[in-house]
Amino acid sequence: MAVNVWTVTAAAAFTASATGLGALPFRFVAAKEHVWNAVASVLMVIASCSLVWEGWQSGPGRMLVGAALGVVFISIVQHLVSGSKSLLIVAVMTAHSAAEGIGVGVSYGGGETLGVWITVLIALHNIPEGTAIGAIMVPRGSSVRAASFWSVFSSLPQPLVAPFAYLFVEQFRSVLPAGLGFAAGAMLWMVWSELLPDLRSHHAHGHGAHSH
Repeated sequence: MAVNVWTVTAAAAFTASATGLGALPFRFVAAKEHVWNAVASVLMVIASCSLVWEGWQSGPGRMLVGAALGVVFISIVQHLVSGSKSLLIVAVMTAHSAAEGIGVGVSYGGGETLGVWITVLIALHNIPEGTAIGAIMVPRGSSVRAASFWSVFSSLPQPLVAPFAYLFVEQFRSVLPAGLGFAAGAMLWMVWSELLPDLRSHHAHGHGAHSH
């Protein structure tokens, strides 16, 4: 298979569509909001740790600057969409998937074998991200189909960014650590500022109910 802009775009479209699979478990499993908040938190922390590790390997300084920008970005978005965790997680994952698009495009700059390997890894990594989106949206009243749609929507930057990253590998390679850091900072701040307070308040209410 010859590697060109179209094959890279198709690969990134494949990774994006994989995100939609993450919402499918909600067709079969009903659970309380606090349980899925916990699931989403764990998935996002794991994803963030792998991003931090990757970013640190290729440029620790740029990764840290990116992480700080990610925190600032989510703080601003929180003010704009105050109260809607569903909108917030879609915004977080959309910002995050641009870094993955860069990853796909840059990897094909290293040859077809590396590109295919990274494509498969990112596609697998995207499935639990879709689950994290479903974990926030479905218990709050969204349908599984809507959660699946927004999961794929959040990954649209991948096929949009990947071909440019492939065409301008060197320039994007230098941006990649900052992009990975940005994504990690955004996700970790969302967990810290939105999901953990919910879990803590549920825990407190649970203890309050038991004490009566």
